[in-house]
Amino acid sequence: MSGILKVVEPGYLVLINDVTNDTVWLTNSSTSVKNPVAKLLDTGNLVVKDVNDDDEYLWQSFDYPSDTLLASMKLGRNLVTGLERYLTSWKSDDDPAPGEYTYHCDPTGYPQDLMRKGPNVVYRAGPWNGLRWSGAPNMVNNSVTSFGLVMNNQEIYYKYELVNKSVITTFALRPNGDAMRMIWVEKQEGWVNYHSADADHCDTYGLCGAYGTCTIFSDPVCRCLDKFVPMHPDDWNRADWSSGCVRNHPLNCSEDGFIKYSGVKLPDTRYSWFNETMTLDECKVVCLRNCSCMGYTNLDISNGGSGCLLWIGELVDLRQLSESGQDIYIRMAASEISFNDGSSRKKSVVLAIALPLLITTVLVVVVVCLVLRRQKKKAEKMLVEKERLNHNNNKDNRSQILREAFELPLFDLSTIMKATDNFSLENKIGTGGFGKVYKGVLEEGQEVAVKRLSETSRQGNDEFKNEVICIAELQHRNLVKLLGCCIEEEEKILVYEYMPNKSLDLFIFDQTRSTLLDWPKRFNIINGIARGLMYLHQDSRLRIIHRDLKASNVLLDIDMNPKISDFGMARSFGGNETGDNTSRVVGTYGYMSPEYAVDGIFSVKSDVFSFGVLVLEVVSGKKNRRFIHPEYNLNLIGHAWMLHREGRSLEIADPALVESGYTIELQRSIHVGLLCVQQSPEDRPNISSVVLMLTNESILPQPKPPGFFTERNIDDATGYSWSNHKPSSVNDVTITLLDAR
Repeated sequence: MSGILKVVEPGYLVLINDVTNDTVWLTNSSTSVKNPVAKLLDTGNLVVKDVNDDDEYLWQSFDYPSDTLLASMKLGRNLVTGLERYLTSWKSDDDPAPGEYTYHCDPTGYPQDLMRKGPNVVYRAGPWNGLRWSGAPNMVNNSVTSFGLVMNNQEIYYKYELVNKSVITTFALRPNGDAMRMIWVEKQEGWVNYHSADADHCDTYGLCGAYGTCTIFSDPVCRCLDKFVPMHPDDWNRADWSSGCVRNHPLNCSEDGFIKYSGVKLPDTRYSWFNETMTLDECKVVCLRNCSCMGYTNLDISNGGSGCLLWIGELVDLRQLSESGQDIYIRMAASEISFNDGSSRKKSVVLAIALPLLITTVLVVVVVCLVLRRQKKKAEKMLVEKERLNHNNNKDNRSQILREAFELPLFDLSTIMKATDNFSLENKIGTGGFGKVYKGVLEEGQEVAVKRLSETSRQGNDEFKNEVICIAELQHRNLVKLLGCCIEEEEKILVYEYMPNKSLDLFIFDQTRSTLLDWPKRFNIINGIARGLMYLHQDSRLRIIHRDLKASNVLLDIDMNPKISDFGMARSFGGNETGDNTSRVVGTYGYMSPEYAVDGIFSVKSDVFSFGVLVLEVVSGKKNRRFIHPEYNLNLIGHAWMLHREGRSLEIADPALVESGYTIELQRSIHVGLLCVQQSPEDRPNISSVVLMLTNESILPQPKPPGFFTERNIDDATGYSWSNHKPSSVNDVTITLLDAR
């Protein structure tokens, strides 16, 4: 077959079969021009543009890089349009059809270059550290090329530029998965490979498992980091290192410290957090406060080091580099952080420890005395203030709230009223069971969200105190931060950090706004909620059961990171307690687990059920409670389960997400969501297992029927048929004593 390539109005580049005159391929453009032309630029970029406009392109080949990256091309994602530019290998050397391998600049967590074979990561160049990619030490600025990462609010991409314009270089992804940087050498009449991404066995992704490190000249190549041992020694003896390593001593969040490991390729950053302005010491403090943080390092090692990069969860894909490796500080039990000097130094070590301890103890005693004295005076002042306040039946409750919120900043009512312009309607941003929520701006310019308890609120003093006491103890990047409260006259007010994108439900259930949430953003939201819930259930000082987890109680910050909010219904537990029962069921229809709605029994598994509903809502863009199948009388979770049983689970997903190509992650998320909403709480996974299931590629168990759905009959003769028969007895109940919304 032969074809003709031509440009047609309103600005399309078209490939036509010159025999049948059929259109084989064409570009798309949202802009129309009268005089379109195609032009091959000196960079190798084929563009379609208006003949009189050299600054704006209707279409460009650099947006669709195939298997080769040229200088000035972008490898990454446009955060505004959702366009991702990545390499795709050919099927074979003489077949340009898409092959098995793709090469991406992955923006999840902190950006890094990685290669996939199908959905599986097989190679990772690591994060950009200001000088080079952490796992590709040879890819540094030189006399021929310069490399770099561009990251802003609109785009995240990797690119390279030619320093010496007389040299021609490419980065190509071969059909066998070799990613090679090539240079054209005239004297040898062809391309010469001067750098391969996947250079040796240690470049195999995750070869040594979590906390295992690969050293290419060792035998065997995989070893555990110092202070770690193989999780399954027998497997390691058989050269199967995939199970990774574990610490000699388990962590204890409040007593942990860090050990420095040098000369390593930094671990997978897809589940990381970063801040470009923090110092390394500030980074350590942030990591230490988060029990899920397993390590930290400098984000940028140029100019002496700056910024903060920290990892949430296990550290995977480490390797020892003979040169150009980096330092990383890994969380370790206090018992592992000790001096290992000889006996000749023992006395000096003891003295070095004892003297500061003695001085510190004296200082602590002095400080404690001063603090107690100050607290006593403050308490006396608060009691006097209590008498000055309105003497009514709420007097004792107000005093109790003040004492319990003693360590939380107290705002004056005048400050709150000024910040919200006297609670003006223009500043109102929401209404809930608590009352109304307003946007405010404090005198120093900080934006805040102000929750004002209304007189008719279904929540009272107990819920108000519960939220203050609960959330004041919590510190996690996926939980909303409480800045203070105000209890003055008849007002009960909570002041939170302001979330500019408001709540998750305003996006996923809105036909227009939902287009702003592509799958990577939604997957990040799902993972963020899971990590926040894991902190509540097992990593915080007290075990917290939220009891009202739903889309409207998940807020989104400026970067669309999720933060769980509204702890008025939450319950806290100590020790090994994981649940309780109540005669007053509170929560929201569509999110409550069966055992809670029916019997008042709540536990960490109740929150897992709510999370499962959320996952299915985020994937589908539909509300569980309001979804009704037009033919089968099923709610969302029932419909999802039936489709999953038939191997058609993707049909429940937002079609735009399916078209984006992330089908493996979509299917896995739906599967995990169904595991979370199983009828029996014993069958549901705990939230730490959920986090692992979402982030690795292990085989998942098959879900059992979910709670609260209409079952399907099976017709032996005709196969499947549907009927609006009476639901199972578990779901045929009348809920009483219920404060549900």
